[in-house]
Amino acid sequence: MKRTALLSVSDKTGIIEFARGLTSLGFSLLSSGGTAKALAAEGIPVETIEAYTGSPEVMGGRVKTLHPRVHGGILMRGDVDQPDLERLGGARIELVVVNLYPFEQTVADPASTHEDIVENIDIGGPSMVRSAAKNHARVGVVCDPADYARVLAEVRASGSIAAQTRAELAAKAFAHTAAYDAAISGYLSSRSADGSRSAFPQYLTLPFERAYGLRYGENPHQGGAFYVERNAPAGSLARAESLGAGGKELSFNNLVDAEAALDAVRELDRAGAVVVKHTNPCGVAVAEELATAYRQAREADALSAFGGIVALNREVDEATARLLAETFLECVIAPRFSAVALEVLRTKKNLRILATGEWLGAAHLALQFKRVGGGLVAQARDASGPGEVLAAKVVSRRQPTEKELRELELAWRVCKHVKSNAIVLATSEADVVRTTGVGAGQMSRVISVQIACEKAGDAARGSVLASDAFFPFADGVEAAAARGITAIAQPGGSVKDSDVISAADAHGIAMVMTGVRHFRH
Repeated sequence: MKRTALLSVSDKTGIIEFARGLTSLGFSLLSSGGTAKALAAEGIPVETIEAYTGSPEVMGGRVKTLHPRVHGGILMRGDVDQPDLERLGGARIELVVVNLYPFEQTVADPASTHEDIVENIDIGGPSMVRSAAKNHARVGVVCDPADYARVLAEVRASGSIAAQTRAELAAKAFAHTAAYDAAISGYLSSRSADGSRSAFPQYLTLPFERAYGLRYGENPHQGGAFYVERNAPAGSLARAESLGAGGKELSFNNLVDAEAALDAVRELDRAGAVVVKHTNPCGVAVAEELATAYRQAREADALSAFGGIVALNREVDEATARLLAETFLECVIAPRFSAVALEVLRTKKNLRILATGEWLGAAHLALQFKRVGGGLVAQARDASGPGEVLAAKVVSRRQPTEKELRELELAWRVCKHVKSNAIVLATSEADVVRTTGVGAGQMSRVISVQIACEKAGDAARGSVLASDAFFPFADGVEAAAARGITAIAQPGGSVKDSDVISAADAHGIAMVMTGVRHFRH
């Protein structure tokens, strides 16, 4: 019996090689439009959909595959439907290879008009994919070029695509069309009457794919899995490459902490290091050399650094790797690792090593979500922070020194990554700026000040302080003054601001108000 494959792809990656493989296995090829032209140009025998159906493409190609011979050939169930297929003059289609018009890419292109975007809503493609996926008991459906090699290998080995493979490809195909429809509904429901777009569409569907299961969730009695966002950007945790030595998989807590560390280290312009424990930075430093930055970040709270997660914003070199290997760490994440650095780090068999490759800047835009009962809350990522201290209003009698401003700038950038109520202390020496103490997640701001100062110990004296939100009373400033804090950055906006400023003036503390709050719940 004649074996027929239908090929109609927008993304032509690998299609020529795949088509050649199919013809070598005895398949006849049906194709439409640009795909047919591409195959013919390479000398691959192909019958056009137009010739197969006897119906020309019309309306500028809008109607070409919506035909009973096409869908009958895909949906027919075997001998029971053979008479109907013969009456249609169609052929059994055994394999459907389709990917869709680039709708999401068109939306992302700022040069695209609304008309361009609407024209890139595929109709025939999803119809063929869904038909083939529904009939996966007989038909294989491929919507991802990454599956071409697998399909060819199975047909070469056994003459057909295995039933389990067809079922898996069908599930993937329905996920593909579901995500495609979600993107369309999201775009259309984000548009207002004047053509402007909201970041929060009326209909929000979030397509994810399970990357792998986790040993457990936050605790051993909770199940867990890691799901990767469709089209997650390069440089994100989801796209990071694991370079470890075959040790344990990342856990639920590792992933959450790694994201916290990565998000924080993106704030740093110079060579920088962030050590995170339980999602809170416990040590952060910047310097001219990455090894120096990491050493200073680790020593800012050496006790908490044990078993922590480290993120770095430069390629890890040998000197930094040897310092990293001195302490038990759960995970290290950086843009890249030198070959020698990897040799050093891979001696730590249970250390997870992640390379992001590309680097996302501190100001990259994204939506963030948090699950609540029966729904979720969404917000724009907090992409501000850098430069806010330098642009802040000085409200104290004493002006901050250049050294204090440099220290406040680091403390402020770190503060937005610490659980509220957040207090971060920082100091500097020569080219190094580092945190000295962090107070996180307290119900009272003055308690956060006290914890940060306790963490800093003697290093609190002469440090500066950043607060993620205003001081409701002067007691936080009084507590800071008692430990020798010299300058404070805070948003301001409290009804007690005048009392807070007076307390700063009484102790000779320089204070700036940024006007921007950075809560992190």
